[in-house]
Amino acid sequence: MRYSNVLIAVRDMERSLAFYQELFDQQVTVDLGWCKALTSGLTLQLHFDQIAGFPAETMQFRPHNMELYFETDDMDGFIALLEKHPEVERLHELRTYPWHQRGIHIYDPDGHLIEISEEMACVAFREFDQGLGVEETAAAIQHPIGLVQHWYELYTQKNRK
Repeated sequence: MRYSNVLIAVRDMERSLAFYQELFDQQVTVDLGWCKALTSGLTLQLHFDQIAGFPAETMQFRPHNMELYFETDDMDGFIALLEKHPEVERLHELRTYPWHQRGIHIYDPDGHLIEISEEMACVAFREFDQGLGVEETAAAIQHPIGLVQHWYELYTQKNRK
């Protein structure tokens, strides 16, 4: 057995699809009309209650018990794109977490919570740019030293070019 994907219930396919295409550059890989799979593996589905077989009134939107998580290597670019979409509800503004990663939480049109944060390798690179070594960076960003060492090797290769 293998894990396949995440499927979320949507009320308006066109609105939800436009949201994921415009903000997350998602394209449709499988289109059944009422069910669309996107390039990230996320699937949008209409009539989920009918297909799964439970009463529509028991379906909950905006449950705050899970999130979709996206990472970007251009957090400032994503925030600039988000500024062009004032209709998108934000749980909070851009923040920096104790592990030095910047991120924001927003809601999709159906109230699904989405976190968008910068890739942790980018966070490590920023620490290296400030002169921190591997051990200092690992402590600052609260990640295993072996992973930070790997990122440092990528960082030094990138900066040699």
